[in-house]
Amino acid sequence: MRRPIGLLLAVAVLTTVAVVAIVARSRPDDSFGKGKAAPNLAGTTLEGQPFDLASLRGHPVVINFWASWCIPCQQEMPLLATKVAAHAGSGLAVVGVLSSDTVENGLAFEKKYGATWTSVFDPDEALIRAYRVLGRPQSFFVDRNGILQSIQIGYLTDADFERQFALIAGGS
Repeated sequence: MRRPIGLLLAVAVLTTVAVVAIVARSRPDDSFGKGKAAPNLAGTTLEGQPFDLASLRGHPVVINFWASWCIPCQQEMPLLATKVAAHAGSGLAVVGVLSSDTVENGLAFEKKYGATWTSVFDPDEALIRAYRVLGRPQSFFVDRNGILQSIQIGYLTDADFERQFALIAGGS
């Protein structure tokens, strides 16, 4: 039995339209990534104070997504504390983002590992989605103008930090 060519053509066209729609929907948003403005990061700190990333404009900023149960985060936190002290003269600011955890665990973790910077609580993971975090730890290096210059997925080593810090440490 021969099928009408018109029916086959209609099926082919509908299939093509469906595939194009799926591909278009799954394309990444071009407004995020290296060389683009860092997404807004605003919320409440672990101490209950309001925070907005915009308040750090003019400073090189490292945004670090972490959790107290994350073993690599436990290994990385002392390095970040050392780097904050070593680069204090540059105006370096670190901002932590805690999610999938509790504020109480976060505060105890910061005290244990010497974190002296602000951490924002992300209870609904809106910040994780905005920054497209793949896992913890994950760090974002933002220059003085609020432009994302580098992304580190996973644990930072001293060399990783210094290489990426050099990208954001330049003058204003």
